Amino acid sequence: MSFEDFAARIQSPALRDVARHWQEARGGRAMPGWSHIDPAAIARHLPMIWSWRYDRATGAFTGRLSGEDINSAFGKSLRGARMEEFFAADQYEHIYARHRRVVTEPCFAHGIGAVFIHADRHGEGERIILPLAEDGINGDGIIGATLYRFVDNPPLGERAPTEAVTYFPL
Repeated sequence: MSFEDFAARIQSPALRDVARHWQEARGGRAMPGWSHIDPAAIARHLPMIWSWRYDRATGAFTGRLSGEDINSAFGKSLRGARMEEFFAADQYEHIYARHRRVVTEPCFAHGIGAVFIHADRHGEGERIILPLAEDGINGDGIIGATLYRFVDNPPLGERAPTEAVTYFPL
């Protein structure tokens, strides 16, 4: 698998734009660094973009950026927040494992279905997560984008929707 396989899975044109920018920013490196991401190139998509720094020594994530749509979904910004303090305890392990996999394997993640259930905001949408590495090799963060629409009366119990996540190696 490759970036092309990952990009082919993305349904949203906006998310494809973000993924294409990541691919262009990486140049000849395995991964681009945060400094290689050009906000002007993805300016119209910034409201749905979010990012976390990753400390390889401690395994901790710290919020770097969250667009207006993401802030609205959570009712707060993740900027400067430690991941374990940002997410509810019952959701943290799952979210941490997904993000850690992307940054340490490294790989791409594509999700579709129920999003933001962990924020008690039931929505349907699509999400991408891409690794970052300032040195081009060792993952030190992730950038993601989530496109969603809220559902007024989400199904509960066994029929509750889930997000189907697929991982793609670099």
